[in-house]
Amino acid sequence: MTARIHRFALNAKPSVGGSQGVDKPLAAVAIALSLIGLLFIYSASSYSAGVQFGDPFHYVKTQGIALALGLFAMLGLSFANIKSVRKATVPLYLIGLVLLGLVFLPVIGVESYGAKRWLNLGFFTIQPSEYAKFFMVMMLSLIAVKTDMSKFRGVLAVLLAGGAVCVLLILEPNMSITMCAVAVIFIMLFVSGARIKHLLLLIVPVVIGAVVLILVEPYRMQRLLAFLDPWKSPLEEGYQLIQSYYALGSGGLFGVGLFASRQKFLFLPFAESDFILSVIGEETGLAGVALIMSLFLIVAVRGIKIARQAQDRYSCYLAAGITAVTTVQALLNVAVVCGAVPPTGLPLPFVSAGGSSLVAYLAAVGILLSISRNRLPFVRVDTFAEEDSLPLKHPKRKMSIR
Repeated sequence: MTARIHRFALNAKPSVGGSQGVDKPLAAVAIALSLIGLLFIYSASSYSAGVQFGDPFHYVKTQGIALALGLFAMLGLSFANIKSVRKATVPLYLIGLVLLGLVFLPVIGVESYGAKRWLNLGFFTIQPSEYAKFFMVMMLSLIAVKTDMSKFRGVLAVLLAGGAVCVLLILEPNMSITMCAVAVIFIMLFVSGARIKHLLLLIVPVVIGAVVLILVEPYRMQRLLAFLDPWKSPLEEGYQLIQSYYALGSGGLFGVGLFASRQKFLFLPFAESDFILSVIGEETGLAGVALIMSLFLIVAVRGIKIARQAQDRYSCYLAAGITAVTTVQALLNVAVVCGAVPPTGLPLPFVSAGGSSLVAYLAAVGILLSISRNRLPFVRVDTFAEEDSLPLKHPKRKMSIR
């Protein structure tokens, strides 16, 4: 069991000292993705915003404000003490649950397209799910530190904490973020040392649950059928996916040119948010999409490196969880836009229009930067066990994983 405490410590290179400086490549990529998003939000929404609000820069302005707030949060949290973050885990997790519950109140909750996902705070609205999924990761990291994850009771504790968030998400309803949350829970179970047989046992009920959720809501079944053959309902459920195909197909290798998208002229719904990658593909082609995916790959690689070299187990699991949230949501958005999975509303991290999403992801990057600031390239397995006071059996001979 002890040898599996910290999976990411494998292949860590020995080094002297505990402070290695902030991960500048990660910060640079997060800012680059945000700026790229700002550029293409203008391109994708200038016409629709002009028609709807009389201001072509409407979405750009709101995203710009969110970008400023997000950068401030990222900078501030990059200097945060992870011990303080750990102490705030339970309160933040409970706040996340409360915020998810408040969306169902008739006065403060905002309903759009049949979903209650936003809170009206007067001058602005927020989407609690964007923050709750990161608060969930914090809670799961704390549970994994305090519990022996090789035993099923540890797995059950993680499932209960993560399941509470998933239940509130699916009630909104928000199937897409729920799917992301479930995937992140599985990843964190694996990273924290849960037995493979326990994970395999969980796959069956998860699959059954997903099937039931699709069957009980007619619109989900319609989306699934539209995914299988969108041309059977080209003006209804299959319309958005077909328009995304047109955008990506017309883009070719290098695109039709910046700001030259045709799909943004009210053909492609939610072009500035959930389907912004379609506009990027139309205007910059496969090359532009490949660049975006390469930047997310860098985020994943840097996040994994930070997790492997974290100074304690909580930081390790937290870094892995944040990286998992970002990577899973980015991959799922790409899959939706390309028609690889049934269409569902899911923003592309850092890039899609949405202030709550941008602030949440930049703040999460700030936490990663804080962890990277005090990373330990040389990690001893028994150091983690002693630090967190886990009831683990130490090996007869102390070992260091390099």
